Amino acid sequence: MKIIGINGSPRGQESMTRRLVAAVLRGAEEAGAETEFVDAAALRIRPCSACTLCYQTGECPKQDDFAALYEKMLGADGVVFGSPNYIDNVSAQMKLVFDRMADAIHCQLFAGKYGCAVATAGGAGADDIAAYLNHVLQVLGADTVGAASVEMVSGPEAFAAAEEKAFALGKDLVAAIETRREYPDQAALHAEVAAGMKALVFANKDVWKHQYGHWTSQGQN
Repeated sequence: MKIIGINGSPRGQESMTRRLVAAVLRGAEEAGAETEFVDAAALRIRPCSACTLCYQTGECPKQDDFAALYEKMLGADGVVFGSPNYIDNVSAQMKLVFDRMADAIHCQLFAGKYGCAVATAGGAGADDIAAYLNHVLQVLGADTVGAASVEMVSGPEAFAAAEEKAFALGKDLVAAIETRREYPDQAALHAEVAAGMKALVFANKDVWKHQYGHWTSQGQN
């Protein structure tokens, strides 16, 4: 079992978000998973230019570090997203990653995967960021097992509690993957999103040949 954790904070070793992502991975490791930590800020990822070539060919023409990260995510059983709250949204580094994943959303390439989210904030909004990160995982097709978040203004004890929760979250992520845990409410969302993505792709099938081929290869017509 492979779980990848992606930290969207640009603060390097000083990042508190990094510590929460690492705590999830430690919990997953203790439960028997192989893990990998990725610092998105250390990668060279260029902004999406909306060329739609990935829809047509399945490949992005940009020469940067995204392709390798993308393959790691696709090869993982579990994905952990972490970000601080920067003006009521994820960091620019994390958003660069998300914006390059339109092909994964259109083709629902995270279907069958599980994930979770962690988030920090200086004063407020950490819960909202964690919820958004889990929402991204869900619209990609993954089931999410929960989140750990903390506002740093609450002090060291609050962070320690969040770190402990993140560790437990890593263990639970492994358990969900092992048992193929079902989430009926998320299953309904996945069905709705998949139907919408399929309709969008089929409406553009003459141009989006890669994505149309993906859906038809799944027995969809």
